[in-house]
Amino acid sequence: MHRRLFLAASLSLALAPMNAQAANFVDYTPGVIEAALAEGKTVFVDYSATWCGTCKRQERVINALRAADPSYDAAMTFVKVDWDTYKADDVTVFRGIPRRSTLIVLRGEDELGRVVAGTSEAQIKALMDAGLSAPQG
Repeated sequence: MHRRLFLAASLSLALAPMNAQAANFVDYTPGVIEAALAEGKTVFVDYSATWCGTCKRQERVINALRAADPSYDAAMTFVKVDWDTYKADDVTVFRGIPRRSTLIVLRGEDELGRVVAGTSEAQIKALMDAGLSAPQG
C-alpha cells in the first residue's frame, strides 16, 4: 500500500510543472483572440478536445518548449479553443480550421503559420518560432 501512495505522490510531483504550464493557456471565450490581436499581441491558438490523443501530445510538446524557452510566453498569448464547444463557431469556421489538433499563430490580420495534426517537436517549434519572429507593434 505504501508503494502505491509513494508512486501516486511521485507522479503528481512530476506532473506539477506541466500542469502549471498548461494553466498558462487562456480558455477561449468569444472576443478573447480579437482583443489580444487589437492590443498588438501575437496569439498562439490551440484547437483541441479533451479526449483527443493527438491534442494531448501537442500539448506536451508545447509545454516542454515553453518551459525550455520563456521567451515564448513573453512574446505570445496562448489561447485554447475547445473543439467540442466551438467547432461550428465563427472562431473555427472563419479561419477554415479543418479539425481538432490544429495549431495556428496570428498577428494582426495575418496568420503566420499553421500545424494540422502534427506532433513533431520540430514542426511545433517552427510554428512557435514564427510567433517569436513576428514584428512587435
